[in-house]
Amino acid sequence: MSEELQALEKTHNWDLVDLPPKKTLVGCKWVYKIKTRFDGTIECYKARLVAKGYTQEYGIDCKETFAPIARLTSVRSLSPIVAARKWKLFQMDVKNTFLHGDLTEEVYMLPPLGYHAPHKVCKLQKALYGLKQAPRAWFAKFSSTLA
Repeated sequence: MSEELQALEKTHNWDLVDLPPKKTLVGCKWVYKIKTRFDGTIECYKARLVAKGYTQEYGIDCKETFAPIARLTSVRSLSPIVAARKWKLFQMDVKNTFLHGDLTEEVYMLPPLGYHAPHKVCKLQKALYGLKQAPRAWFAKFSSTLA
């Protein structure tokens, strides 16, 4: 949990503020996972903070949510073309992907368990896993970086 909180603070994902009147709060939860090696031994324990995006209301907490993604059939279709033309193929893995996407809407979230913020809420500056607009925010950041 401490690594995840450090990543969130490093990327400045939220500001602690008082909840403005007539604004709704999105909850959050910790999701835990045990990553194992191919032989079944434990590699590491992971914790990820996930927003309860299912409580978001369209037009209030989020507007556009669509983000283009590659389908597996598209990747499978392109692979033989890449091989036939002897193109170089690269794979990229971005750590904490959705934490880099900037939000355009005002989203307020309850502080996560284990984060000391008495009488304050988190005004999200960047996307979190679980938010409906997180994939779109990440794609916008990614495509603007490439342009």
